[in-house]
Amino acid sequence: MDAQDWDEKYAASELIWGAPPNPVVVEYAASLPHGRALDLGCGEGRHSLWLATRGWEVVGVDFSEVALDKARRIAAQAPSRSRDRLRYVRGDVTADSFEGEYDLILSVYLHFPPPQRRALLERAINSLKPEGILIFLGHDAINPEEGVGGPQDKEILYTPTDLVDEIAGRLEITIAERRYRETDAGTAIDALVVARKPPLGS
Repeated sequence: MDAQDWDEKYAASELIWGAPPNPVVVEYAASLPHGRALDLGCGEGRHSLWLATRGWEVVGVDFSEVALDKARRIAAQAPSRSRDRLRYVRGDVTADSFEGEYDLILSVYLHFPPPQRRALLERAINSLKPEGILIFLGHDAINPEEGVGGPQDKEILYTPTDLVDEIAGRLEITIAERRYRETDAGTAIDALVVARKPPLGS
């Protein structure tokens, strides 16, 4: 899907993904000391806003201007101290350079063919500060056959092993596993990798 397709998708409904942050993001980010975060493909901003309310300085990036407009409207209802920590930027997460370095980078349900996914990973790794954390979560490649929902094109799906192979030792892998998520339609299967950039001098 291109930016226009996503604009139409976001315009068709009030909230595509709902307001609460994904439980996996909460599980791994809630205990981290707040710093600077980058939310790739931020959509309507649920993770960006949640992080900002917890003290993070956040940049949310998406190529849908409709999604970003919705994210800004939602954020306008938050306390000013949270809004001041939050910035939304239109961009292509597979091609654009990210400004500065980050303590936390999120990629949540972003799906591209392998060359673009590797480009996204490359940019994310390069944009992490030493000891920064990458959380990469999406629909697993086995989900079309064994789970429910999500994209059905296996070319854009991946496994935890795929991500670990593409990281290629440049980050320390903390978690690489399948997650089983209950939905109204049944059990969805996700791929999760949490990884940490080595400290300077390691």
